[in-house]
Amino acid sequence: MRQSISPQGAPSVGPYSPAVVGNGTLYCSGQTPIDPQSGELVVGSVAAQTRQCFANLFNVLEAAGVDSSAVIRVGVYLTDMNDFDEMNAAYAEHFTEPYPARTTVGVADLPLGASVEIELTAQL
Repeated sequence: MRQSISPQGAPSVGPYSPAVVGNGTLYCSGQTPIDPQSGELVVGSVAAQTRQCFANLFNVLEAAGVDSSAVIRVGVYLTDMNDFDEMNAAYAEHFTEPYPARTTVGVADLPLGASVEIELTAQL
């Protein structure tokens, strides 16, 4: 049985749950850097967009009753792999050792013209 986690004010651009709980694991949908207040994409650096993705994801974690220490896996999607170092520096601001497992993939395009999208999995 799955349970949807939908924090109030979470940005959404489609028919999906921000997160779903199944068997004690929280699966967070990918978040693009949408400002939940304005509903607009954060413009600017990949670092700023990465920080907004994590703000959105950590809002989902909070709604599920956990924090970043519960994260076990992260998936990062970049439209330009030349932005990896900048994303990686902003990413490092959000976790401490032992770091979650991570995959970073270069993609052709992301919703709304975002430069980065991030998804994560956490243990409840």
